[in-house]
Amino acid sequence: QVQLVESGGGLVQAGGSLRLSCAASGSIVMIHSMGWYRQGSGKQRELVASMSSDGNANYADSAKGRFTISRDNAKHTVALQMNSLKPEDTAVYYCNAQSVVTTTGTIVRASWGQGTQVTVPS
Repeated sequence: QVQLVESGGGLVQAGGSLRLSCAASGSIVMIHSMGWYRQGSGKQRELVASMSSDGNANYADSAKGRFTISRDNAKHTVALQMNSLKPEDTAVYYCNAQSVVTTTGTIVRASWGQGTQVTVPS
């Protein structure tokens, strides 16, 4: 089993910055993709950014130029640096891990963290 624990959410004024962190634990050999999704009130969950194990990053258009994703493969962690935050960034942010290879040879297709709230008042 894979557990993801996020930290770093909070309330920040428009134009400010926040850094989200996520650590995966369990009997993990490797994680193919780690990333961040978000879900605003009344909205569907959407991809914010993801990064493959070889370092290829993918960003939503809304995140390009403002957010930066990074990961440490050895520590099974992923972070999201968010700058120039806007009220429309307000959402619950979820850490995601895909295709997690475990020590038993099992591949866990998708795991989610519990979510962390980011609030940017208008």
